[in-house]
Amino acid sequence: MHILFVDESGTPPKPGQAVPRYFVVAGVIIPETVWHQTRDAVIGLKARRRIRGELKWRYFAPGNDDADNPMRGMAPADRDAVRSDVYQVITRNRLVTVAAVCSGAAAYRQRWIEKQDDVYHLTYKTVSERFQYYLQDISRPARRMEYGIVVGDHRGAADDKRLRGLHQKLLHATGRYISTYANLIEGLFLEPSHLSIGIQLADMVAGAVWRKYEREHDRWFDAVAPSLRRGPAGQVDGYGIIKVPKREWE
Repeated sequence: MHILFVDESGTPPKPGQAVPRYFVVAGVIIPETVWHQTRDAVIGLKARRRIRGELKWRYFAPGNDDADNPMRGMAPADRDAVRSDVYQVITRNRLVTVAAVCSGAAAYRQRWIEKQDDVYHLTYKTVSERFQYYLQDISRPARRMEYGIVVGDHRGAADDKRLRGLHQKLLHATGRYISTYANLIEGLFLEPSHLSIGIQLADMVAGAVWRKYEREHDRWFDAVAPSLRRGPAGQVDGYGIIKVPKREWE
């Protein structure tokens, strides 16, 4: 069993809005066989760094001293050291990550994209498809079906209802250009991020990818890059980083 934890970074732009340019949904795939060691590694780094609370990408900003931020008052260099530790948990445990980077400008040029929810759903759909492809890929050499479930971040009752509905449509839709989710089990599971280490890791991946594309800052993207899903020739584009919509992406 493989668990895809998903979270987003940035906000889907409104129609006609130039910024933000990009919206990112990212996922961290954690096999059941390494779940416990991954959890223990995150708990261990929190203990060493004396962090009691949730790891969120926005909490690492130097000026973020929100009441809920377990790193409030921590020097920027120390926050960066924690952030580096988080990415090492992902790479040392050989977790696989994927991220869809949606261009707002290109999205609204597609006739079926009319509102922010459409942007969110397109980006989420892309990540879920890559998870299905990943499960197919690892099933072939194993000569057995490898299965997976998807766990997402709880956002709010209305948002959760719409995303669950989309996920169910993806599982059961048919058509020439629609992916078949034969390796996914059940529907979408939603969990508050502060209760899920997997979602916290997905948030950190999403933040690093978003910062690379929106701010052209590579430092944290480079830290997580070894974990990105790759194609047969080692390519990341289309496998670990998926630019959507593919046509007219900018």
